[in-house]
Amino acid sequence: QVSILSAMELIWNLCEILFVEAAAAGPLLLRLLDWVRLHVCDVDTMVREVLSSENPSKHKLFWNVVDVFVLQGRMDEARHLLSKEATANPTSMNMYKILDDLMKKMPVPSLGNTQTLTELELKWQHWHEECQRYLQDGTFASNPHMESLCKVLLGDEDAILEKKELMTTWYHFLVTRLLYSHPTVKPMELRFYAQSSMDLFLGGESSPEPLDMILMAAFEFEMHQVIKECSIVLSNWWFVAHLTDLLDHCKLLQSHNLYFGSNMREFLLLEYASGLFSHHSLWQLGVDYFDHCPEYGRVYLELHIERVPLNTEQKALKVLRICEQRQMHEQVRSICKIMAMKALRNNRLGSALSWSIRAKDAAFATLISDRFLKDYCERGCFSDLDLIDNLGPSMLLSDRLTFLGKYREFHRLYGEKRFPEAARLLLTLMTAHIAPCSFWMTLLTDALPLLEQKEVIFSAEQTYELMRCLEDLTAGNPDKQKFQEDDVETTKVEMLRLALARNLARVIVKEGTVEGS
Repeated sequence: QVSILSAMELIWNLCEILFVEAAAAGPLLLRLLDWVRLHVCDVDTMVREVLSSENPSKHKLFWNVVDVFVLQGRMDEARHLLSKEATANPTSMNMYKILDDLMKKMPVPSLGNTQTLTELELKWQHWHEECQRYLQDGTFASNPHMESLCKVLLGDEDAILEKKELMTTWYHFLVTRLLYSHPTVKPMELRFYAQSSMDLFLGGESSPEPLDMILMAAFEFEMHQVIKECSIVLSNWWFVAHLTDLLDHCKLLQSHNLYFGSNMREFLLLEYASGLFSHHSLWQLGVDYFDHCPEYGRVYLELHIERVPLNTEQKALKVLRICEQRQMHEQVRSICKIMAMKALRNNRLGSALSWSIRAKDAAFATLISDRFLKDYCERGCFSDLDLIDNLGPSMLLSDRLTFLGKYREFHRLYGEKRFPEAARLLLTLMTAHIAPCSFWMTLLTDALPLLEQKEVIFSAEQTYELMRCLEDLTAGNPDKQKFQEDDVETTKVEMLRLALARNLARVIVKEGTVEGS
């Protein structure tokens, strides 16, 4: 994984230099030198080992470190090390001074516009001739190491290739070769130097690796080839998606549209985001990527969001929030229905009702309301009182839910001893036909304690309504025979008739007394 990440960074940085920054001749070489120094780090350990020794100039790797500094254009560090050699070996002082002077005077491109390319080339030509003169005079003949360094400064390909093991890669060789033979290389000339450098460095001993082919495509300014090769070689779409996105923002990929209508940037982002959705936690990042795909992002998101496993209520709420923020109403309903069904299967009626209300699913809300009422009939009390007490306008979603909310309100009024209000609400539930017929007997039974109160609660008119409801119930019941044979039900009916008759008598006496007075 580390080697893959290093390769990605290597490619990315090169693409930044060549495509994004589009460095011109001169600064281009400085950028490439920084690129090599950043990524060819194999020599750093060796450098530390030599510099930390008691006598660096006597260390067996001393000249290797000097070579590395020169190959990477790190002249100040190379001169600093050579000064240690001159101090330790006074006989080579004269050679050291000449080599040090050559290194110091070496013309290099500047990032600012302080000199023209023509001026740089002229200075470089003079410096190059001076190096050539010292080499031909045999100034360094007595010290093979310094002579080799002078050959490198002259851009001698054989001398540079002798240090192949210190460079480790052909692209390091390419940059070193350009530094000492063609420092004002133009971007479009890179392809020729890159190809010949790779051929010289590999020397037919080994064939190029996939990474080499990607870098070569970059040096040839073949952006689409870079993306294609990376897609084949790298383990996922992360790198190509982001690289293509960067190039697209730089207006470098506009001309390349794919046959099915989406551009390359969107296609790769869609592929990458689709991959994220298969991960248990990274799927949330995929949402953001789809948001940045103007053509097909919404469609892909709708398809993928429906496949996210809703293992927990917390995860379901996350998915729901994502859908609600994007006005994905169909997906919101689907998620709420799934969660309501799960809660119902686990007999969590409160949660099921809450999800069905959120889904605005009247049929399912009716089903769950019936379950609440059935539970009440069996147990004599309601579960999830907080939810039922705070239904608010949501109770209007279905008639059964309205009845559930109002029936709970009746119990609350009764508990607070607000009997007249409770009586009116109970009668309304029956006469307005909000209550299911199967629940009428329960409602009439609930009226019994109100009918037996010391104070008269129901008026004559209300009592007649209750009597009519009782007769409708007993006369209109399809299981009339069974109803009559059920001793408990028969007893209830008789008790109700008696209570209603007594209440009617009491209310007539009361109302007559009031009128008479």
